[in-house]
Amino acid sequence: MQNIRNIAIIAHVDHGKTTLVDKIIHATNIFRKSDESGDLIMDNNDLERERGITILSKNISVTYKDTKINVIDTPGHADFGGEVERVLKMADGVVLLVDAFEGPMPQTRFVLQKALELGLKPIVVINKVDKDNCRPDEVHDKVFDLFFNLNATEEQLDFPTYYGSSKQGWFNTSLTPADSILPLLDGILKHVPAPKVEEGALQMQITSLDYSSFLGRIAIGKVTRGSVKEGQWIGLSQEGDKIVKGKVKELYVFEGLGKKKVEEVFAGDICAIVGFDAFQIGDTFVDLENPEPLPRIAIDEPTLNMTFSINNSPFFGKDGKYVTSNHLKERLEKELEKNLALRVQGTDDANTFLVFGRGILHLSVLIETMRREGYEMTIGQPQVILKDIDGEKCEPYESLVVDVPEEFASKVIDLATQRKGDLHIMETKGEMQHLEFEIPSRGLIGLRSQMLTATAGEAIMAHRFVDYKPFKGAIAGRNNGVLISKNQGQTTAYSIEKLQDRGKFFVDPGEEVYAGMIVGEQNKPGDLVVNIVEGKQLNNMRAAGKDKDGSIAPKILFSLEECMEYIQHDECIEVTPNFIRMRKKLLSEEDRKRAERSAKTE
Repeated sequence: MQNIRNIAIIAHVDHGKTTLVDKIIHATNIFRKSDESGDLIMDNNDLERERGITILSKNISVTYKDTKINVIDTPGHADFGGEVERVLKMADGVVLLVDAFEGPMPQTRFVLQKALELGLKPIVVINKVDKDNCRPDEVHDKVFDLFFNLNATEEQLDFPTYYGSSKQGWFNTSLTPADSILPLLDGILKHVPAPKVEEGALQMQITSLDYSSFLGRIAIGKVTRGSVKEGQWIGLSQEGDKIVKGKVKELYVFEGLGKKKVEEVFAGDICAIVGFDAFQIGDTFVDLENPEPLPRIAIDEPTLNMTFSINNSPFFGKDGKYVTSNHLKERLEKELEKNLALRVQGTDDANTFLVFGRGILHLSVLIETMRREGYEMTIGQPQVILKDIDGEKCEPYESLVVDVPEEFASKVIDLATQRKGDLHIMETKGEMQHLEFEIPSRGLIGLRSQMLTATAGEAIMAHRFVDYKPFKGAIAGRNNGVLISKNQGQTTAYSIEKLQDRGKFFVDPGEEVYAGMIVGEQNKPGDLVVNIVEGKQLNNMRAAGKDKDGSIAPKILFSLEECMEYIQHDECIEVTPNFIRMRKKLLSEEDRKRAERSAKTE
């Protein structure tokens, strides 16, 4: 029986978690010198590398001193909390990674709370001690306070601490630099308990899944009890105590960055089973004669919803490969299989679906992934999910943490309080002010872009869901109106230059636009329809070359999340593989006026 340690790595976004995993991989020499790999080995999805965040949790396994260490890299963002919770079920200990300057952040708290509730043994690693203004001792005290606030047990409070820098590749029990990260690996072997092995009938809960076009669906989980063999007939216990009989066609364990085919896996190890199709995350593989399923995993409820519908703009089908409602429906149903915190609901309109998620980032990652796969769709404004609790209308609240230079603190407080936020904590961290608010989730939509503008890009924001509390009333939306294109065609430098005093533009000369598309932001409230495709009338008095020296301000570029936060209830976003355009739901000006009149009479 092999010695095994199962650990999960917890950290806030960008505190160096994936880099640490890279260093563990290099230290245990998984790569032969010939196939040297680059950095961020674990973030192997394009979106993850671009954003520098981990979205999907992944497993690797390394062998150190004859002990197999299964390392699970988890997402640090609360929007992907559904991922984190199930993954922690596979671990027996956690490595909490904290930045030596920033200290524990809200998302660290979110994941750590889940880990402590599951009774996992923590090891604290204070990373980036090579940074100039780091304060490792103060951060260590902060971590202790955090554990205490989260009701950690005496044993959990007595955590070992390691200091170091994963970028420079060393960790040690004190602040004196070592020559490698081996002290940390020794610490993992010493402090993380081996998995509890119980004798008896098979129990293995599915905590994540993989898909291969070659093998079909693959179930991944930790064998909690008993053992499983290739070719064995076992039962799959589904929701509602239904048991499906099936045969294990192939069995894999994790080795290095890949999987290795084996004939038998014993309790305590993490493995992948091929041969079952109709399983969900949370189901348990059990013994056919003596089925004892494990309790199902409870996942946090979604807090936001958005409408996904087919692209019905004049540019429909020009750019994407998958454009019908059937394509959209199949893709969303496929996403449901592995994205636990997501829900999809049909609406009265067959072309429109309501998609529920954990937050703007959670949904925008789904949209961005679909866009890259060649889908075209129209996305509505994000709405928070309201609940009725004891006859009172309640909405989700979040704890918002902002670190900002002192001179901008008043602007941040002003912006947050305008959006019904309450300031709870204000303290000084070096030259930065640390502010903590409790704010309705509705107030967070669109706050980031305003906050960055007001603080010259210096604000660092993080937020996490707290609870449902009584509804706080209306929150002001966007102040300025938008500029809407009157005709379809190509934008001209001539017309944009003439309209510059009306507002800022989101398009450059020569771009294709259509009637009802949002092409800019007006300087004052109220929408304005503009003719942006008008060319210059050329006769022998006016030469074509005269207007070449006109100066046009460059267009404002919006990311997908910024578009989602920018639009109002009567607007939507057209998303295609190469373009993200904002538009009015009703493209014709007459229809919009008619809708406005009927809304007033009601």
